[in-house]
Amino acid sequence: MTATVDSSPSAHPRVTVETVLLGVVGGELRYRVRAEPLPDGGHPDTLARELAGFSAGDADPARLLHSTSWRFAGGAVVLTYAALPDPRPAGAIPLELRPVPYAVDPLAPTGARFSARDVAVHACRHLAYLRQTDPVVALTAAAVPELWGLLGSLDPTVAGLLVQP
Repeated sequence: MTATVDSSPSAHPRVTVETVLLGVVGGELRYRVRAEPLPDGGHPDTLARELAGFSAGDADPARLLHSTSWRFAGGAVVLTYAALPDPRPAGAIPLELRPVPYAVDPLAPTGARFSARDVAVHACRHLAYLRQTDPVVALTAAAVPELWGLLGSLDPTVAGLLVQP
């Protein structure tokens, strides 16, 4: 049997791009979240950059945009990116570290409910892992030592880890 794929726009779920902006205020790691629906024909990287206030041709070695996770929420697939450093961190929320919820059903990994803080903590721990394994991320980390020093103090985790440290 051959499966057919309906490629009409109505056959696809909505997509929301969420950007977690990370910065430092007074020596404290902070975050804020910006999100918008992905326009028809739009690319998620482009929208994530716009939400972060970054431009495509930006050569600032301190800036990083990285896709960290996805989830299904509110009838849409939510693609999450971490962006740093936040160009306007003054109104950002201090990052409170608590355990992140996880799915309890092995056949329903998206079953857990996540707050913005949970998503930000996951993104930070994922970046802490990438700092050790990805040379591009390591170069970016060297350009922003205060921010990456705080990120480096977190337990590093890979994306998709169901039980977080």
